[in-house]
Amino acid sequence: MTAGSRGDVAPYTGLGHALLRAGHEVTLVTHARFEPLVAGSGVRFHPLPVDPRAELDSSRGRGLHRSATGVGKLVRVAAMARTLAGRMTDDLVAAARSSDMLLLSGSVGPLGHTVAEGLSLPCLDVPLQPLLPTSEFGPPMLGGRSLGPLGNRIAGHGLERALEYVFAGAVPAARQRLGLPDTRRTAARRERQRRPTLHGFSPLVVPRPGDWPAGAEVTGYWWPYDGDTRLPSALRDFLDAGPPPVYVGLGSATVPDPARLSAVVVRALRRAGLRGVVQRGWAELEVSGDDVLTIDEVPHSALFPRVAAVVHHAGAGTTAAGLRAGVPAVPVPVQFDEGFWAARLVHLGVAPRALPLRALTADSLAAALTRATRDPAFARRAAALGTRIRVEDGVTPVLEAMGRAGG
Repeated sequence: MTAGSRGDVAPYTGLGHALLRAGHEVTLVTHARFEPLVAGSGVRFHPLPVDPRAELDSSRGRGLHRSATGVGKLVRVAAMARTLAGRMTDDLVAAARSSDMLLLSGSVGPLGHTVAEGLSLPCLDVPLQPLLPTSEFGPPMLGGRSLGPLGNRIAGHGLERALEYVFAGAVPAARQRLGLPDTRRTAARRERQRRPTLHGFSPLVVPRPGDWPAGAEVTGYWWPYDGDTRLPSALRDFLDAGPPPVYVGLGSATVPDPARLSAVVVRALRRAGLRGVVQRGWAELEVSGDDVLTIDEVPHSALFPRVAAVVHHAGAGTTAAGLRAGVPAVPVPVQFDEGFWAARLVHLGVAPRALPLRALTADSLAAALTRATRDPAFARRAAALGTRIRVEDGVTPVLEAMGRAGG
């Protein structure tokens, strides 16, 4: 069960397909617009009623662009999510009634835990980001900037309170519907510390914090189910027509002025002397010219190994795809955990620097691209890290935890 943007969904298509191959029956429960992601995988689908793209395109969603800080954006998105959470309850309950176990993303955690409790089902938390408080780094959803050991833990617990706020209306109603007694938040927090939590990212990228509770693991990445990974013919022809281009895409992020940003990207590519493949995405980027190509959704696993570098918003999924391909990155974080993943790429030596979208210019992007593509150290480190990440097994720890939990 998951909610959010495409990056909050795609990794679970791969995890679900792997669990299916291991002998389980699997249903992905998420927004209806993402049903095509499991086509041909054998994974069943149960739709949720909220359309995240429509919400981002609404006046309330566009208001996110007016927030200049991570905290401001989080406040706005928490208020938006709070109005939507209750609309998902009926479908979460309906899907759970035909299930033996629930695997829950961080975006549906409190509501999913309530459903599991009400139906006496075992459940596992399977977040894609580090959500548990730690002294080792600041909360990723606030950008990950360290506030010192004590400050990091305090901020982490504060983020937990924010998540409780999002579901403050939906959870009591769900508990009443399922015949559960009221529960104190402190009791819920103690239960969360005991619940198995398996994080779907590589320990090579974020080592497991030493102060996490015993049930918290870092498993390795869960790669999206790609099905047919054949690239469109126009894209194959473009790739074959010259040196490896740079990929540019912002995934499910939206921007206030797509035309201006598209022009910045083209100027930067040309100043750096590079060809470009620009993914339209939810940002509605659009470029034209013999040296650039606009594309729609394609499997990152098929495209990224053929590019010189990836310029992306540093969402968890796209960050993972670039690392898997073993190519340098230029992260352009927009909001939430993207600043955290961007900083990790710089720390790992596979990106020259992070360029937050608000401060992005053609000159800064061109300079970063020049470093990323012409300094061989970035390609060397990226290739070495990619080799190690590709052999990790993120699925077996989930299967083992399911066995322990009775699945």
